[in-house]
Amino acid sequence: MQVVRQGDRLVVVVDDDGVGGADPSRGTGLRGLEERVRALGGRFQILSQPGGPTTLIAEVPCAS
Repeated sequence: MQVVRQGDRLVVVVDDDGVGGADPSRGTGLRGLEERVRALGGRFQILSQPGGPTTLIAEVPCAS
């Protein structure tokens, strides 16, 4: 996991070594995370090819 500040945004990157193929439409967990990040005015991205790995990237505003 990486947590860094990039200008006025906080960026969180989480990687795993699983089988990949994560799909937010198949459940509420990833969709719930995305909704929370977007409610804060942020961006949420899932990179997950079948065969793995999966990377989640969340960027949220970070006041100084």
